[in-house]
Amino acid sequence: MASLTAPGPADTAGSGAAPIRRIRHRHGGTRTWLEIVVFVPPALILFIGFVIVPVVLAAVYSFFNLPAAFRWDMLGSERFIGVDNYTRAFSTPEFRKAIANTFFILFASLLVQGPLAIGIALLLNRRIRGRGVLRLLIFVPYVLAEVIAGLTWKLLLQPNGGVNAVIEGLGLGFLRQNWLADPSIALYTIFFILTWKYIGFAILLMLAGLQGVPKELAEAASIDGASWWQTQRFVTLPLLAPTIRIWAFLSIIGSLQVFDMVWVTVAPTLRQMSTETMATYMVQQGQFAGQPGYGSAIAVILFVISLVIALAYQRLALRRDLAGSVTRGVR
Repeated sequence: MASLTAPGPADTAGSGAAPIRRIRHRHGGTRTWLEIVVFVPPALILFIGFVIVPVVLAAVYSFFNLPAAFRWDMLGSERFIGVDNYTRAFSTPEFRKAIANTFFILFASLLVQGPLAIGIALLLNRRIRGRGVLRLLIFVPYVLAEVIAGLTWKLLLQPNGGVNAVIEGLGLGFLRQNWLADPSIALYTIFFILTWKYIGFAILLMLAGLQGVPKELAEAASIDGASWWQTQRFVTLPLLAPTIRIWAFLSIIGSLQVFDMVWVTVAPTLRQMSTETMATYMVQQGQFAGQPGYGSAIAVILFVISLVIALAYQRLALRRDLAGSVTRGVR
């Protein structure tokens, strides 16, 4: 005769666990779809309206010879000229000079700002007196608006400005320069201003990365007899590599888009001689020279260059970092 026994806790849990899991899964799926329906359409509309549509329109306009003030009318003054705007761009010395200037800023930023930011970050990561004040002073230029910073340096670098006055006060009058008007040094002056402006962000990023480096590793290396430099070289910098790669990516994209700092500090005629970048050349030709079709072609070229570099960098440098950040769902 079978014995009648009450179901134990294990049996009860086993019989009810599956329905509970199904209910939770169904509620979780409903919530996920609700979030998608609520949050994705506004973001998608903004992305299409402010990114996709302008890119497509610029690509279309670049194949036409457009007047300065035009109303889009296929039977009007617009004339389809194919790739003539692109051919003209690459055959124009001013645009080739703008490309060279842009890539000079790009490579100089990587070679100068990167090591400088790492060195200062390593210094500020140590316990020194006034470390908080130094961090604040270094980061202040980054939070200033580009126009304010550019106009400030434009006044300081005038022939009778503050920089030359300080140089003369130190008895170094032979070093006086027309910093923004001399074609031989104007681009280096612009790069100095850009470094002063953006080095604070790089240092802040490096300091954030240093917080993720375990102090136990440095202590272990010190116990094993490693010097401070050896510890930084073989322990700290390899662990800081993901942060350095992210900063380098942001620096590359920012350098390709340099515009406002150059635009507000250097006069147009002088800018065309020495400090023109692809972005300033695009605005100068598309808006102020009354050639929107040609300016659109420059915009497309800048977009393609930025896209190719970004995709190549992501493929070659950020592949490991992005692969490690992917989270797979566990059922």
